[in-house]
Amino acid sequence: MLRLSVGALRTRWQLFAGAVVAVALGVGLVQSGLQMLAATDRPVLPAGLSAYQRAQVREGYVGAATLLGMSVMLAVFLSVFIVSTTFGFMTVQRRREFGLLRLVGAQRGYLCLMVVTEAGLLGLVGSVVGLPLGVVATWAQSWLLVELGMLPSWFAAPWDQGAVWAAMIVGVSTALAGVLAAAWRASRIGALEAVVEGSAARRVMTGWRWCWGLSAAFGTVVLVIAAQAARDLVAGLMIGLVVMISGSVALSQLSPVVVPLVGRVPAIVVRGNLIADLARAGVLHAVRRSAATAAPLIVLVGLVVGLWGTFGSLAKAVGVEQERLITADVVVDHAVAPGPGIVAASAQTAVPIVVMRGKSAVYSEAIGIDAAAYQQTHKLRPRKGSLDRLTGRTIAIGPGMAVEDYKLGSVLKVALGNRTIAVKVVAIMPETLDVSENFFIPRSLLPAGGRTETLVKLAPGTTMVGQTVEEWARARGEAQQRSNSGLFAALMGLAGIFTAVAVVNAVVMSTADRRREFTLGRMAGLTRGQVVAIAVVESATVVVVGVLLGALVAAAALAGIAAGPYGLAALAIPWRVLGLIFASALVVVGTAAALTAWRATSRRLGTC
Repeated sequence: MLRLSVGALRTRWQLFAGAVVAVALGVGLVQSGLQMLAATDRPVLPAGLSAYQRAQVREGYVGAATLLGMSVMLAVFLSVFIVSTTFGFMTVQRRREFGLLRLVGAQRGYLCLMVVTEAGLLGLVGSVVGLPLGVVATWAQSWLLVELGMLPSWFAAPWDQGAVWAAMIVGVSTALAGVLAAAWRASRIGALEAVVEGSAARRVMTGWRWCWGLSAAFGTVVLVIAAQAARDLVAGLMIGLVVMISGSVALSQLSPVVVPLVGRVPAIVVRGNLIADLARAGVLHAVRRSAATAAPLIVLVGLVVGLWGTFGSLAKAVGVEQERLITADVVVDHAVAPGPGIVAASAQTAVPIVVMRGKSAVYSEAIGIDAAAYQQTHKLRPRKGSLDRLTGRTIAIGPGMAVEDYKLGSVLKVALGNRTIAVKVVAIMPETLDVSENFFIPRSLLPAGGRTETLVKLAPGTTMVGQTVEEWARARGEAQQRSNSGLFAALMGLAGIFTAVAVVNAVVMSTADRRREFTLGRMAGLTRGQVVAIAVVESATVVVVGVLLGALVAAAALAGIAAGPYGLAALAIPWRVLGLIFASALVVVGTAAALTAWRATSRRLGTC
């Protein structure tokens, strides 16, 4: 059995190359991710940092750990996806081989174990190749996170032998997890497949695939309806995250049915051209090939565009909410004295604060305000207590800490500047989308320094140089979006690499079955260039269909946001991201199709 498995990998190495690359990338990212997670869990901080600076560094480490965790999970998921696609395709191509083995006496369990052994060997090879990539990935991720401002310039991730062994175990495990369905299907092949192609070989949609696809589609529809009915931004965001996954699964499972159906649409534009008509026939006839190429694109566009749009909409909603909560007219970056034409001027000065809660300490910022002026320029009011009592040694809990279980009337010990004092909680503000305001203190408690901005309410006909509230609110939303952009750019790059491997792998595997088709086409009068053009147009059609279906998933995920309290004003559609994915997919898939078709047509005519 081992000899047969090794022989299969040697003779079909080109078809297994994509899965090996995917496992190697996964192992490298898991290894580097675990090394860096270990380093962020035990940070080494240089001497001379203040408590507030140490807290900021630790906060950056927490953000980096979150990104690394997401990267590791994404790498494992996409590795399993690519291995599963590869062996699923290979099982169909090797039905005659498996039928011959059954004909000479091989039992179903033998076939199943043989395919699993192949996957185990593939996982082992991918793990060995991935270890050097892990060293490079550790350096690359460290540099990226330092550039994003999540990690300090002195950060270093030392070599961790445990991370290496864990990554290798993950590599082999992902290969074995991805092959389970293909191994079961291989064990169901009968001896008759060695003689004649059965109906099972022609059937792409199995019972389980129908079950999973229709169940996920039904769940997606129910979730979209629930998000529309909720009319709540946060509920819409949370439901949208689930819709991205369920919708991607649904269309990926149903892609053999949906892709040819939608594939008729682009063909209408170029109908009547020989190359376009043959490419359209290829998309509609070779359902398995079209679905295998489109499925990774559906998942990529659905998840990346959906996530980018979701968090972009959240950042945009922050600006819309602030605009509706502020009654001032102008915002300036300095204190403003009372004067003619000024109805109210609310100066807000942010300073570092340390709040002691038992044995723990919260390192944050406090905003020094005048309660009367604040209430004249803001609509937001406390859900408990009153800002009128914010005088002397008191504190109000801001929207950013509203869910942290602070008690009205409790006494907290806080450090402001060089002094530590006890303050009484006199108000607790309601939670808002903007979580940057954590604590409010009277301006009499402010230490020296800090940054000040003033919200000014003007009398009718009065003007002042500064930002309008609309511009100021939009800038706050854009600032939050910029902080998210680096995170999602890193994840999008990672997902894009794996998707490129998946689609190129699908094109290479499908071309192995098309040598006879290409040769017959040339014998019928097509030139070599026309055959290559047909393959490129067919691949481009599949890319268009995959991106359209992925965009449909993203639109379903964003539907709940559009139905929320801020409506379309809070909806952010990432057109640039969608365009970038579409253009990149056309280039990658088109190039792969052209090169493989050119190579497949290198034989002399008459050799099928």
